[in-house]
Formats: sequence, C-alpha cells, structure tokens
Amino acid sequence: MRALLIGVLLTLPCGGCEMAKSQVQVSAAAERKSEPTNRPDFETNVKPIFQARCQPCHFQGGQVYDKMPFDKPETVTRLGTKLFTRIKDEKERAVIREFLGQP
Repeated sequence: MRALLIGVLLTLPCGGCEMAKSQVQVSAAAERKSEPTNRPDFETNVKPIFQARCQPCHFQGGQVYDKMPFDKPETVTRLGTKLFTRIKDEKERAVIREFLGQP
C-alpha cells in the first residue's frame, strides 16, 4: 500500500506533490497506529519477575520499598537497564527491555 502511494506521489505534478506527500505521511502514521504492540504488560509480565527476584526488600513492607518500589511501573521505567545488576536471566531481561521499549 505504501509503495503504491509513493508511486502516485512521484507521478503527480508539483502542485499535487505537497498534498500527496501529506497523505502518504498520514497513511504511514495510521499504519503504525494500527500495528499491534507486543509490549509486555507490567502487571502480567514484568512485576512477577521482580516479585521472584527482589522480594521482600522492594515490595510493601520491605527495607528499601520507600526508595525503590518495584511494584510500580514508574520505578522500573526510571531505573531502566540498571535493574540488570540483579536480573541475570536473559529471558527475563528481554521481557523488561521490551517493556521499556528498548531493543
């Protein structure tokens, strides 16, 4: 579909180029929005990793919960891959990277 729109763009006279270009940009943006996101869910996929590895210290009642609560997605997002000092399993790291939106 995108190739067809680009082909149309190239064949239009200059007056239509800007309009066609904006239509291509809108179409590409719509395609990106309609693509399903495979980003892991915090509650379902990420939080259980931290519960298994970082409990009890980083969860309710833990010694460092007030400073670094790992039951909150904001904490995980803020710390990012610094969390990998404790998370060594590569599959678990991959889930966290996907959640963070990193390759």
